[in-house]
Amino acid sequence: MTNFESFRLKSEILKSLGQMNFETPTEVQEKAIPLALEGRDLIVRSKTGTGKTGAFLIPILQNTEGNERMSSLIILPTRELAIQVFNVSKRMAGNGKIGSAVVYGGASLGNQIRELRKNPSIIIGTPGRIIDLMERGELDLSRLKFLVLDEADVMLDLGFIEDIERIISKTPRNKQSMLFSATMSERILKLTKKFMTDPKFLKIGVEEQMTVDTLSHSYAISAGPRKVPALLAYINEHNPKKSIIFAETKRGADRLYNVLSSQGYKATVIHGDLSQAQRERSLAEFRNGSRFLVATNVASRGLDVTDVSDVINFDIPSGPLVYVHRVGRSARMGNYGSAFTIVNQDELGAINTIERTVKIHMMRIKLDQEPFLNVDAKVGYPRDKRGQHSGGENHRSNRRGPREPNARRGSQRYSNNGRRQSNRRREYQ
Repeated sequence: MTNFESFRLKSEILKSLGQMNFETPTEVQEKAIPLALEGRDLIVRSKTGTGKTGAFLIPILQNTEGNERMSSLIILPTRELAIQVFNVSKRMAGNGKIGSAVVYGGASLGNQIRELRKNPSIIIGTPGRIIDLMERGELDLSRLKFLVLDEADVMLDLGFIEDIERIISKTPRNKQSMLFSATMSERILKLTKKFMTDPKFLKIGVEEQMTVDTLSHSYAISAGPRKVPALLAYINEHNPKKSIIFAETKRGADRLYNVLSSQGYKATVIHGDLSQAQRERSLAEFRNGSRFLVATNVASRGLDVTDVSDVINFDIPSGPLVYVHRVGRSARMGNYGSAFTIVNQDELGAINTIERTVKIHMMRIKLDQEPFLNVDAKVGYPRDKRGQHSGGENHRSNRRGPREPNARRGSQRYSNNGRRQSNRRREYQ
């Protein structure tokens, strides 16, 4: 069996891997690391949770000297993923000779500039903030040796392709490039032809798809124009242990948080308008006791929460791939899970599209929504500018609930998905 010693890594890296309980390489690490150490460009199709981070960080750390300034750039679609990779990088580097910095929107630009001026070797960040720092002259990519695009399918789905191409245009041609993605579309392959040299294509496992054996799929039709009664009826009847509830908009997520709190449920919320500190607190609360996390698509990929029992789509996803990303938060680590979606009568076509594309069967379930038909008219306050809720957890008012997307708009999301990319991009940043 291959072990990390067989890669002839620096002693400090091996020591750090041991401290992190990295005993044997995963499949993606076993196949990618030797090629990356040779300097090969790589295109790797591998699902989230397979050890991709180590597959690109270990070769970078091995082939980086401590005095190299801004020699590596790792681009990710969300701040959460960027922070996770940054933390792993610090632990793997061990003795601190190879410094890292993380940059992303929604946090202090001044603090990030100060970190960059400490001359770190590895820069980890999201596309928008990377470009901002480049334009300010704080991020110089002219000496870049390594470029990594992680979760490439998510970045392209969010409309980041122009930003990615702009960043790549400022890097030297003789760099080593590595791209990792759970799915491999023609758009991704077309992009790689613009900046890679004779890349090696690695396919690790099957392309991302739903594991029907460990995840059940169901949906219910809401009793009226508001979906809150269906949500509360599902919670009441199916008693999910720990759930992520996806809303389409930030305002809708805030209002759902207030609905759940008003009903006595322990919940927290996360979306792109919250500061990084607030988002980290929300995740900490969800990991440590909150039963529900209400979220926009910012939580659909890459978050390290392993005990989610149910994923609830309060608003139907904008496409089948988004459905896959969302419900992939459940049934992790070999556990069983449930994916439940709420639709209006005229959104049934979207259910059929998901079933046909993802090759699953979504069972229709009936819920007793009658006891909850008036709930959403009594709660629903958005957060104020400080990120605090203007109503207490048990506060009730006659304000209307969140405006729901109508069926016609929902069906257009599937046929004209590109029109919505700018809005989704803001959610992720």
